[in-house]
Amino acid sequence: QVQLVESGGGLVQFGGSLRLSCAASGSIFSIYTMAWYRQGPGKERELVAAISSGGITNYADSVKGRFTISRDNAKKGVYLQMKNLKPEDTAVYYCNAALDSLVRSTSSYWGQGTQVTVSS
Repeated sequence: QVQLVESGGGLVQFGGSLRLSCAASGSIFSIYTMAWYRQGPGKERELVAAISSGGITNYADSVKGRFTISRDNAKKGVYLQMKNLKPEDTAVYYCNAALDSLVRSTSSYWGQGTQVTVSS
């Protein structure tokens, strides 16, 4: 069974930094695009940043220049370095991965989410 487990969320002050981590585990053959999404209070879930298996990245306009996504293919991990955090970044952050596993061809998997709260 494939699992994505996030860590690193928490409470931080305006202008602070946090680093989110996500590790995939299970009978995984290949991981393609990995991404971070977030869902703020009363809002739709939105894409924050994504990274391809080859390292090509894209970011939501609202986080460009402040957030950096990276991945470690050997560890099946994806990371989100967040700097200069703002109250509007407050949300539950979800890890997502498109991957092939022993039991399913290319499918999308989600982590359980980690709360990030930025105080003003």
